[in-house]
Amino acid sequence: MADSELPEYSPRTSRPRPAQTNPYNCKHKVSLENSKGRAWVSLLVNSRAQNANHMPLFFDRDVISGEVQVNLDKAESIKGITVTMRAGTTAVGQDEELFLDDTRTLWTPTSSSKLMGTHAWPFSVSLPVDTVVTISPKTSPRLYALPPSFSERASPAYIDYKLFVTTPPSPLRTLAYCEGTPLPGPEADPDGWKVYPPILVTGTLFNTRSPEVQCTLAIATPFTYASNSPIPLLLTLKSADTQALDLLASKPSLELVRTVALGSGATDDAGPRRSNNTFTGTVARAVFFPQDNDSEMDERVLQGELHVPKGLKPSFTFPRLSLRYTLSFFPPRVAGFVPSTPTDEPMIAEHVTITLASAPGVLMRSYAPPGYSDETEIDYNIAAGFLENGNQRFLHHHG
Repeated sequence: MADSELPEYSPRTSRPRPAQTNPYNCKHKVSLENSKGRAWVSLLVNSRAQNANHMPLFFDRDVISGEVQVNLDKAESIKGITVTMRAGTTAVGQDEELFLDDTRTLWTPTSSSKLMGTHAWPFSVSLPVDTVVTISPKTSPRLYALPPSFSERASPAYIDYKLFVTTPPSPLRTLAYCEGTPLPGPEADPDGWKVYPPILVTGTLFNTRSPEVQCTLAIATPFTYASNSPIPLLLTLKSADTQALDLLASKPSLELVRTVALGSGATDDAGPRRSNNTFTGTVARAVFFPQDNDSEMDERVLQGELHVPKGLKPSFTFPRLSLRYTLSFFPPRVAGFVPSTPTDEPMIAEHVTITLASAPGVLMRSYAPPGYSDETEIDYNIAAGFLENGNQRFLHHHG
């Protein structure tokens, strides 16, 4: 073939390299609600997951980035905001053994600062390639590659990674937990308690007279509590009738009430509640004991605790199924006293959030004396089905 018969070739044009796409294009959001059902703190995370309905997905060496948002209707004395990445192995019947624990402080208050309105703090935490683990006190620490999450049906152990935001308890209460000293009350630690307006309790005592007893309740803040931990309480009763005072101080009635909401209105706190879509039940009762102080003859000061049961499911709000908790303070239910208000209607009801773990670095401890055991009653059958008017209703999961 002659040169003139060779086919012509045009120079190859170089195409620009496609820009690398952002692998963290899925945005996840989880929020905590206040007593009005409004999200006041939200955790936003970017991950490799296909969509937000899936669990966040990360690989080793990834940078976990996101944002913490706070929306407060009024000025609040928040003690700080941190974000923590934590991972550990858990075997059935044993405590979790951590192999990763990284906490970043996003905001700390000044001596007199309070938060109000809308705020946002970005964060980023890098996932390491490996981690140092000590098997036993007799062995030296060794370096291991970071394991993946692991959870299988009927498995006796699992590996769990968690990312959570924390607003820690007041510094004075944290110090008391660490040193084992008595908890400071509302006067010494006003930022660590919510004190409710006094309630005047009236009724009939032994069918002979009608005493009046003033009750002032204080609950430890923030209103976020972990399972298997105590909720500190303080109750002050005042009355000129010392017999009524001693009787009502013998067994105050404060309960942790769980509400399971089903159907289209499950996410609406103000939605209609019927017997076939709302199920409530008491999961724990508080115990009260005399506080060591010099109270007046017409006054009784009681320290209290409500132990959140171990294994209690955390609060959540989701379409068609939500789980909420309320601390409810009821009129007295003691023999010899008939209150003037129904005993099944709470005088105080405070929406609280139940979590799986306490704030990092906070070792909760009980102050209840021996003999003051908590009273717990949980109906675990509610997780399997709901009975209403003889008809059994089951929640089915379709894959």
